[in-house]
Amino acid sequence: MHEGERQGGIGSKSMRFGSFTLDTTRGALSDGACEVVLRPKTAAVLAHLLLRAGEVVSRSALLDAVWPNLAVSDDSLTQCVSEIRHALRKARPHLLRTLPRRGYLLDAELITEQPITPTPGILSPRSDDRPSIAVLPFRQDRGAKINAYFADGIIEGIVHVLSGVDGLLVISRDSALAFADVSLDARAVGKELGVRYVLYGGVRRSGGRLRVSTELTEAASNIILHVDRHEVEIDDLFALQDRIAEQVVAVIVPQLRQHEIGRSLRKPPASLTAYDLVLRALDRMRPMDKASFNDAYGFLELAMRADPHSALPHSYAAWWHTLRVARGWAEDIAADSEAARRLSGAALLRNSRDAFAMALSGFMQGYTEHKFEPARLMLGQAVSISPSCAIAWTWGAALRCWLDEGPEAVRWAERAVRLAPRDDLTFWHEHILAQAYYTNGAFERAEACARASLSANPQFSYSLRTLIASLVALEKPHEAHEIARRLLEREPGFTLGGLLARTPQQGAMRDLYVERLRIAGLPD
Repeated sequence: MHEGERQGGIGSKSMRFGSFTLDTTRGALSDGACEVVLRPKTAAVLAHLLLRAGEVVSRSALLDAVWPNLAVSDDSLTQCVSEIRHALRKARPHLLRTLPRRGYLLDAELITEQPITPTPGILSPRSDDRPSIAVLPFRQDRGAKINAYFADGIIEGIVHVLSGVDGLLVISRDSALAFADVSLDARAVGKELGVRYVLYGGVRRSGGRLRVSTELTEAASNIILHVDRHEVEIDDLFALQDRIAEQVVAVIVPQLRQHEIGRSLRKPPASLTAYDLVLRALDRMRPMDKASFNDAYGFLELAMRADPHSALPHSYAAWWHTLRVARGWAEDIAADSEAARRLSGAALLRNSRDAFAMALSGFMQGYTEHKFEPARLMLGQAVSISPSCAIAWTWGAALRCWLDEGPEAVRWAERAVRLAPRDDLTFWHEHILAQAYYTNGAFERAEACARASLSANPQFSYSLRTLIASLVALEKPHEAHEIARRLLEREPGFTLGGLLARTPQQGAMRDLYVERLRIAGLPD
């Protein structure tokens, strides 16, 4: 069974009760203000309760309807009921009642049950085609009690970090516990939990070291997409839990993204969803090719029209404008900056916990409006929601560079680089790390990181400036003059006055930075 299919005879319908609407095709429950996408089984349980709204429905009747010809424990149904109550909690937490030894009663009236008319052609607007993943309990050495709570801590950390990844649906850890003591069959897990991917692993102790292995599997095909191993000393186990969870997510998220892009590119145009359109845009934004990059925005515009309520296409449209400035392709920097600010705000209106949009909005507040404390707050919230969001750590480091907070800038920037070992934005992470080292007075490290940024993206002239200032600080005037010449070839209209007019950098550090650029021969 593929994602989106429903069992028990529930077709493509919109079911209204009270202030809620259940789209049974997508498993989406909406109250008009917000939307929650339920697991397929949870949506099926709610749909069957709606068909018998106001009646007592026994547990056995629900199990037979939702899991026909399949032996499952009562825990599966209990989990579904818990998730339904959680989804209803703000408006009507007591709408679904448990009657001991009898079953469940949905205290509501089914107002309408209507077919959903899909939008034809390329714009399939509300199909929830986002990737979904379950993190299963890890294998452990028998009798090794230290491993049990350590493995549980790693899984908690992975689920927490994955939950903050934009565009990814993560099944709750409790839902995956049913697979703790069974041999792994990714296909069965995918069908039962309604997920596209399964992450599985193991923990083994060897002397004073712990070995952690992980496997990322595509559920429908049972194909292992990625295998990874981590080995650490046993010292502070709780600190290790967070570190390994972070490392695992840093590796598997790019793998997921790449696999999803490939899956989308194989789809026929008539079946593309808004999510597919975003993926196609990302595929065109990666190369250092201006024409391909410009093409990407057309897909983002289609995605925003296809699903105007989704935060994801608005976030990446804001990111497109930001990248156009960063790569030196913006014809009007102020206009692109304003578009990025507006679109990131639009994304947050649609999803207040979109860490990517929150980080981008915070960055733009600091960069274009010089509202540093609101920017600091938003960037802090972004990394709290999504600790694996490397670009949020990078932008947080940039803010600290502007405010001459060198040690903190280095800490944030180093965290970003650790989180993004295979990132398409390596050039940006290395650039901000170079700025952080420069701000902290570590000029040799700043030079090395600026050169690494330029190696990843020779067109990124921002790193040329950091390299020039670092070379002057290191008393390498000839090299500094040569790099300044390269900068002026790339940006013939560059002036120090123009830089001062738009830089968010503050105080004496800004003045010294500009003076070093002047020493290298850049014009006022």
